[in-house]
Amino acid sequence: MPIIVPESLPAYSVLTKENVFVMNEFRAIHQDIRPLNIAIVNLMPAKEITETQLVRMLANTPLQVEMQLLHMDTHDAKNTRQDHLNSFYKTYDEIKNQKFDGMIITGAPVEFLPFEQVDYWEELSELMAYSKENVFSTLHICWGAQAGLYYHYGIDKYPLDVKLFGVYSHKVNDPKSELLRGFDEEFFVPHSRHTQIRRENIVEIPTLEILAESKEAGPHIIATPNKRQIFVQGHSEYDRDSLLLEYERDLKKGMDIHMPVNYFRDDDPEKGIVIRWRSHASLFFSNWLNFVYQGTPYDINAIQGHSSDI
Repeated sequence: MPIIVPESLPAYSVLTKENVFVMNEFRAIHQDIRPLNIAIVNLMPAKEITETQLVRMLANTPLQVEMQLLHMDTHDAKNTRQDHLNSFYKTYDEIKNQKFDGMIITGAPVEFLPFEQVDYWEELSELMAYSKENVFSTLHICWGAQAGLYYHYGIDKYPLDVKLFGVYSHKVNDPKSELLRGFDEEFFVPHSRHTQIRRENIVEIPTLEILAESKEAGPHIIATPNKRQIFVQGHSEYDRDSLLLEYERDLKKGMDIHMPVNYFRDDDPEKGIVIRWRSHASLFFSNWLNFVYQGTPYDINAIQGHSSDI
C-alpha cells in the first residue's frame, strides 16, 4: 500500500523523481477501494502445484485479491481430476463477458511445438485478444510469454542447443519501472526451458521494453510502456524443490540433462538447495499487484482497451 506524504515535504519530490509511489493527501481522500479481480489461466499439467505457487505470490500483499482460475476447454487435462476442474475452474466462454483487473497466463510443456500446432492455440488466441479490451494488465509467464509475444507481435521462439536449466543472475535495465521498485541491481530467477526469444527481435518493436535481462538467460521481463502487457520468461514463482523434481524426473527418463546451474550449494546436490530468488519473486508480484491496484478504474466495467500498444 502507498504511503501518504504531504506534497510540501522534500521527500515527496525526491521519491517522485525516483518513481517511488507516494500518495498525496488529496488523492488518498478521494481514492475508492475494492478487491482486485485476477484471472489465472493455468496451462500447466499439474495444475494444483501451479495454483499453489501463484496464490502464494498473490497472497503476499496487503491488497485483497479475488481469484478466478481458468483452463482451456479445447484441451483434455489428463493430469488434473475433473472434479477439481469442475469445482474451481471456468473456461473462456464462461468469462468472456466479464472484465478483470489482472490476468496471469502460465507456461506450458509444449515449447517444442509450433504455436499453431498446440491443440488449444485458437482458444488461447481468443483469450489473448480478449485481454486487450477487457483486462487492465496481463502477465505472461515462460511459454505463456513466448506465446504472447508471438500472438501480439509475431516474435517467434528459437530452440536452444542445451536446455536452459538453473538459477541465473539478472540485471535491472530500468530501475524506475513500477514493476522493479525495490529491486537490487542484480537478482536471481529460476529458468527451465528449451527455447528462447531473441533480444534483437524484441528491440525491433518500438512498443516493447526489456526491463530486466540476463547474460546467460537472455531477456527476462519485457513490457509495453503502459505495462498493460507484460512478458516474463523466468519462473520466479518456483518452489524450493521445483528444479530438483524436474532434474530427478529427467534423470529417471534417461534424458541428457545437466545439473541445474547455481541451484545446489557449491554445485553439490548432497549439500542441499540454496534459495536465491524468493525475495525478488515476492517483490515482483507485489509490485505488479500494486501497479494494477493504482491504475485500474474503481468501476471494473470501465476498463478500456489498449490495442494501440500492440
